[in-house]
Amino acid sequence: MQPSLNEDQIQILEFLDSLSKPYATAPLHDTSFALHSDELDRELAEGGFLDVMAMPELGAATAALVAERLARLPFAVEAAVSALVRPLINPELPRPICLVEEGQLRKPVRFLKPGATVVVIGAETVRTFIASADLVRSAGDEVLFAYPMAYLQGVPADARHHDVSADEVRRAWRVALAAETAGLLAAALQNVSTYVSERKQFGRALATFQAVRHRLAEAQVATNGVYWLAIRAAATADAGDAALAALHAQETAQKVCYDYHQFLGAMGMTLEHPLHLWTYRLKALTADLGGRGEQALAAAEAIWG
Repeated sequence: MQPSLNEDQIQILEFLDSLSKPYATAPLHDTSFALHSDELDRELAEGGFLDVMAMPELGAATAALVAERLARLPFAVEAAVSALVRPLINPELPRPICLVEEGQLRKPVRFLKPGATVVVIGAETVRTFIASADLVRSAGDEVLFAYPMAYLQGVPADARHHDVSADEVRRAWRVALAAETAGLLAAALQNVSTYVSERKQFGRALATFQAVRHRLAEAQVATNGVYWLAIRAAATADAGDAALAALHAQETAQKVCYDYHQFLGAMGMTLEHPLHLWTYRLKALTADLGGRGEQALAAAEAIWG
């Protein structure tokens, strides 16, 4: 795999950075637990950034790049699933797209609201329906994951069945998970690096201490690994690559989140610093698709049968 971006991908990311620039920093003095912008969501959809997978010259790898870049924003955007999973089911499905595993309805669902498309993935089936108000219960302060979340109250009997492989949808979900995690990890690491470069203790910046630098270097290596595994899994469309990418993403997120908040000291325990806007989204993603154990089993099954 060629690890460099082509001209089309570079241009798309430049356009995306330009469009999302007003949303690249958290609002001053805003201590919200989660940030979301309907205007940004609308601009992304109108600009076609979430439809790049359908273009043969761009494909799934470019869609993963878009998902990764958008995950770096402090504003939570339903992009990864729309860009990488929706095209496999029906590219015309109304957004936001909410993925739910059959039998896991008690878990809070990201971006769920009336009018959202809910995708229910079973062992061998894929069904969709539009969430009505009576099927959505706000999560309120019950969950602290820095995403807009709600509880699904049930699945209507007339949910539409789709002629698509459930395993293939799960594979794409793993790619979306890895791509989004890569962006969140990169943004969180950048925020922590900036903080320890400016914060001084014992007359010197925290970043000059060898112990801090070593741990940040390890986090950078792991983050780079998540990024490249996600792009590879998108490009190859291989179930084993997708499972390994998701596994490494969830393991890395589980490992570094504690470190990042520790580096910020007391500030890491507050909402005054925006670090939680990325790390608490990472915490939510570590539970997707059964967590690390299920990704490891899926990888073993795909690679060794």
